[in-house]
Amino acid sequence: MKNRLGALELVMNYNHNPSIQKATMTHPDIQFERRGDEQEIAVIRLARGAKRNALSDGLILGLRDVFENLPAGVRAAVIDGEGPHFCAGLDLSELKERDAGQGLYHSRMWHAALERVQFGPVPVIAALHGAVVGGGLELAAACHVRVADESTFYALPEGSRGIFVGGGGAVRIPRLIGAARMTDMMLTGRVYNAQDGERAGFAQYLVPEGQAFDKALALAARVAQNAPLTNYALMHALPRIAEQPADQGFFTEAMMAAIAQSAPEAKSRLADFLEGRAAKVRKED
Repeated sequence: MKNRLGALELVMNYNHNPSIQKATMTHPDIQFERRGDEQEIAVIRLARGAKRNALSDGLILGLRDVFENLPAGVRAAVIDGEGPHFCAGLDLSELKERDAGQGLYHSRMWHAALERVQFGPVPVIAALHGAVVGGGLELAAACHVRVADESTFYALPEGSRGIFVGGGGAVRIPRLIGAARMTDMMLTGRVYNAQDGERAGFAQYLVPEGQAFDKALALAARVAQNAPLTNYALMHALPRIAEQPADQGFFTEAMMAAIAQSAPEAKSRLADFLEGRAAKVRKED
């Protein structure tokens, strides 16, 4: 028998073994802290700087655990990477021969973990810098807002390595940049720099080198001020509406609008606006 756990065994042991769950909650490769006046922002930092924050199986399960167990009071999150790189992708030192079934289970483990990021309890802002490659790009694509600094570069080297994306990239990345651009990246090994990547749709914000985290933190502080139900609708309802036929999308939108505006916080905010206590929308300098 192999000494190392296969992907399915790792998932099964994680789900049923409290000692493994406890280990991932205090994972040595994840730094967790809270920021903000009310500690409303969770900062999750990949802490494998010596390996360009490459994603091991344990780290992926650790991320899943963090997002399943965010403390009460957290209303937004920032994902960052230690050192000069956000994340250089899969930890290739863990790559081993798998049969088709084991490969399937391993990919589904990643799907389950990154689904907790995309469809978790709070909006997630990614602070991108340096390498955003392979699995690192799949992680970034699961976040709701991406801030890139000028050192950022994007790549999908799986094609040249004889493998295929397996962490949700085939679904999420084409929604950001289109299937044609993703195909080109995997066929030719094309690397996007920060400026071209922002124009293509990898990131919504582009900032000078070294400023991605500060910008992401400022955005998280703004996001945390929103009504929680509105944030939840944007994370969970909007992506699904975008995939629905128009008639179903319109109906789902109407239902979500009715639910959101009925919340007590929404009524209070609308009253503040109508009575002149809330700021009006103004053009930013």
